[in-house]
Amino acid sequence: MKVLVKVPATTANLGPGFDALGLALNLWNEAEFTPTGDNRIVVEVNGEGEGKLPTNADNAIAEAALQIFDLAGKPCPGLRISCLNRVPLGSGMGSSSAAMLTGMLGANALLGNPFTEEEILKLAIETEGHPDNVAPAMLGGLVVSIVHENRVFSMKLPARANHGSIHATIVLPDFDFPTKQARAILPRQVERKDAIFNISRAVLVTEALRTGDLELLGIAMKDSLHQPYRLPLIPGAIAALEAGKKAGAAAVALSGAGPSLIAFSSQQDPGIGSSMKRAFESAGLTARIFELGTSYEGAEVTIV
Repeated sequence: MKVLVKVPATTANLGPGFDALGLALNLWNEAEFTPTGDNRIVVEVNGEGEGKLPTNADNAIAEAALQIFDLAGKPCPGLRISCLNRVPLGSGMGSSSAAMLTGMLGANALLGNPFTEEEILKLAIETEGHPDNVAPAMLGGLVVSIVHENRVFSMKLPARANHGSIHATIVLPDFDFPTKQARAILPRQVERKDAIFNISRAVLVTEALRTGDLELLGIAMKDSLHQPYRLPLIPGAIAALEAGKKAGAAAVALSGAGPSLIAFSSQQDPGIGSSMKRAFESAGLTARIFELGTSYEGAEVTIV
């Protein structure tokens, strides 16, 4: 028996939706789980992170898989996990959430699915600490999440795209900006006017993405809670954000905590990504461009 797990990249916050909004993107990590019976964990990494990520039980996918075996009260018989990673590490595109879900879903399937998808999602969110990447990676599409009395409620919003499709251009500079660092710089208290600024715009961003209204998205995708503190720390990021808008993007924001930026447009336009890339290069950083669609589908598990 083998299990194949596919998990999409995600972008979170989406401007004003700090720690609440997330969107799945059409860029997928894949992993094949094969029981070996030798009590060893071997991870083969191809693609992003190859030569950098651990290839034993210290790998994030393996750790998540072992967590499920422990919770199920079952010993792990030994595993070979073959990974094809397309989501860059530490990019603001949900690589850690993808790894966690991959391990949990793979182990759960090998055990005969003792845990429901809802239980896996709850466990992944509790382990990650915030739901904005994990939920859309599991569910697909545009997802809003809240925490209520220590419980996480996530809702996938229907995407009619009445106004047309939405294309995402992500530009990733070669700059180390760990999420832990990005969170540490945020203030513990915010002004009331900043809270109101974000609350009102988050509602409009949700509606704009749900319907595909790029004009509304351009008006609403602004933030006062995290971007003003994070953007200045990423060389060239402020210039790249403005360059994307000038090149025709309807809206540009940090993808997650960064360092990548995501630009939204009605169709693929190479000029948007190249303009943003040049802005990062002017600040001394190389950058990569990802032209992506949004994905209404979330994590997939197949018995092969």
